Formats: sequence, structure tokens, C-alpha cells
Amino acid sequence: MPEGPELHLASCYINTVCAGLIFSGKVEKSEVSKNPEVLFESDAYLISATSRGKEIKLTLTPLKEEKSALPGRGKDREVLSQNGLQQPMDLVFRFGMSGSFKLTSAAELPKHAHLRFYTKESPHRALCFVDFRRFGRWEVHGTWQLDRGPCVMLEYEKFRENVLRNLSDKAFNKPICEALLNQKFFNGIGNYLRAEILYRLKIPPFEKARTVLEALQHRKQSPDLTLSKKVKLKRENPDLLELCHAVPMEVIHMGGKGYGSEPSDDAAAFEEWLQCYCVPGMRSLRDGNGRTIWFQGEPGPMAPKGEKSRKKRSRVNADPEPPSPKVTKPVPKRGLKGSSSQEKVAKRSGRKKGKELVQEAENAKAHEARKPNTRSRRKASASQASPTHKAPAADRKRQTSAGRSTGAAAAAPRSRRVKAE
Repeated sequence: MPEGPELHLASCYINTVCAGLIFSGKVEKSEVSKNPEVLFESDAYLISATSRGKEIKLTLTPLKEEKSALPGRGKDREVLSQNGLQQPMDLVFRFGMSGSFKLTSAAELPKHAHLRFYTKESPHRALCFVDFRRFGRWEVHGTWQLDRGPCVMLEYEKFRENVLRNLSDKAFNKPICEALLNQKFFNGIGNYLRAEILYRLKIPPFEKARTVLEALQHRKQSPDLTLSKKVKLKRENPDLLELCHAVPMEVIHMGGKGYGSEPSDDAAAFEEWLQCYCVPGMRSLRDGNGRTIWFQGEPGPMAPKGEKSRKKRSRVNADPEPPSPKVTKPVPKRGLKGSSSQEKVAKRSGRKKGKELVQEAENAKAHEARKPNTRSRRKASASQASPTHKAPAADRKRQTSAGRSTGAAAAAPRSRRVKAE
């Protein structure tokens, strides 16, 4: 998402590429854009730009006053000037998530060029506001938003005074990571800048903002120090507000950010400059606004409860371990017979579907036990019908024991008769 440095670089880019160019005709808006029409038309006009925090202002200046050649005086001239077509016009842009400016050939316009200013030269070229996510906005006859504070880059002294004078504001009841995104006090600071600033000072992102900033109110340098020593001390030990100015200026001095000659080189240099934001090994949490904050160490006392910090994995894993193969056991069919099969079904299906299937398996087992043993009945009827059929082993045992008991009973009276004789 474009932040203060990106908008300042965009204004520098516009002033550079448009220097000496004369634009002509109407300002053209794409059909899909929901932003307002820019009703400006001139035979020849210039474009210049300036930035403030997260806003950029384009000024369209006609080269000649066409109204001077028109008849009429007094009220007639006032009406012509109120039309705004021959007067300079200010357009204030806010880039949203993906806004930028490009000067391209009119025959090869970018796909997402939603506002176009055409040059008078031939072949024609066009300065385009490109925004593929369409979150960017522009305001016709716009001014800087009143609820935005001084720019952290171009109005540092006013910015510092505005913060320290309003520490009683409820905005500073929040964690410092959330307060840094409040454009009323930190106009130009965004997600990657806040992460880099807090990381350099080792400040937990969820420390209370007022606690962090109140210490700066009483910070005074010794009057005995020379100016050179004060500057050196300030560079070696900057406070939070000083880094809110210094870190964005580093990005500006680095240049690029899509406005260099080689965009690929710009991206590589920026990634190398980052120390914390999206850097492997750093931790991250979502703040109260749903934005991700990157940090190192403990998050601080105001960290969201129940939110687990996520650690960004390294981009290159050395000797990664292969994932262990998952062994899936075949699930048996429900129609198996026998008590042992029913128990297996109850165990396996019970792990998947809970106690209901276990109870179902037990009911099936009980029902199986209540079934009559038709096989043994058939064997008993067959033995009664055919006497020559051999009895089972259990029947033979019962017959043998019965015969022995009968023989013993018959032998007992015989022995008594022998004694009597």
C-alpha cells in the first residue's frame, strides 16, 4: 500500500516527466471508475504536483486566459471565471491500495488507467493515474483533508508539536502500533513504516501509546552541548518521533518504488532495506483494526487476547524433512456376521461417528445372540430319525457314564447275596 514516501516520489516523478510538456484537450476518465468527472478543457495547460503525507495534489494551469479574448465585462467575465474551464484546477489524490502515476504512449494505455491527461505533441502521450484495485480516490477542486495532521516528512517540527501537544487525546489510549496509523497525528505513516520504526527502537507494538510518548515531553538536551554534538547525539539516539521523520526520508533518498528506470531493481533494493516488515523470522499479530503488525520479541501488555502470534517461515528451508506418510485403515462393511466382527465394527466406526454407532453395534450383537441355533436343531432331529447315526462326542460320553452307573448298581445286590450265603 502506498505510504508517505511513495506519494512524495510520485509528485517528484510528475514534476520531472511533465517538465516542458504541454497538455491539451479534455481530461478523460475511464468508464468503470466511480470517481467524479474532471470537467476541465484547455487548448494548452501545464501539470505540476506536490505532496503532503498520504495525499498528492495535481494543479492544472492553462497557459493563456481564453476569457480575455471573449466579449463582455463585469458580470459576464465573472460568469466565465466561475465555469472553471479556463481557471487553474486542483485535483487531490489518495492512492488507496495500488494507486500510481505513469507517463505512457497514448496508443498503449495501461489497462487500469482510470484518469488520463493527453499531451499536445504528436505522437500523443498520456499521464495516467493507474489503480488496478480501484481503491484510489480523487477530489475535483480539492484541498488537503482537514482531519489530517502535518506531514511527517515535510513538516517535521509542526508534526512533533501536534503530537506532544495532544497526548490527552483518546487516540493515545490505544497501542502504539495502532496510534501510528492515525493520520490525524502521523500523516504519512503506514504499515511497513510503523513496523520498521518500532523495530529499530525495540518498542513492543502493543505498548500503550501515551506511555511511550509521554517520556518525550521531558526529554531535553544539555545546554552545554555544541550544535554538532547535539546533531550527533540526535542521530545516534533518535526517539520515536524523530524516526517517524528519518525512516520515510531513507525511503525517499533510496528512490525508485516504481518510479525508477528499472522497477525490478527498485523492488530488490527495497526488500534489502527492510529489517522487520515481512522479514523471515519475525513475528506478526493482527491489531484492533485487523492490520498485521510485524515485530520481534514480546508483543506488549495490550496484545489481543486469544490471538496467537504467527512467525514467518524462512523462504528457503535447508534439508526439509519429507512428510510422514499417512496410513489409512480400511473401514469394514456393516453387514459382517459374528460377535468378533461386530466388535471391530463398533470400535472402528465408533471412532468416527461417536457413541451412537457403538450403541448400534451392541444392539446388533444382542440381536445376534437371541437368534435360534437352527444348525444344532437340524442335527438333533436327524439323529432321532436315523438310529444308526453316530451320536456326537458329548452324547457318547453321557451314554458311557450312564452305563457305568447302571452296572455298578446291579453289582451291589449280587455281592450282598454272596455274603449271606
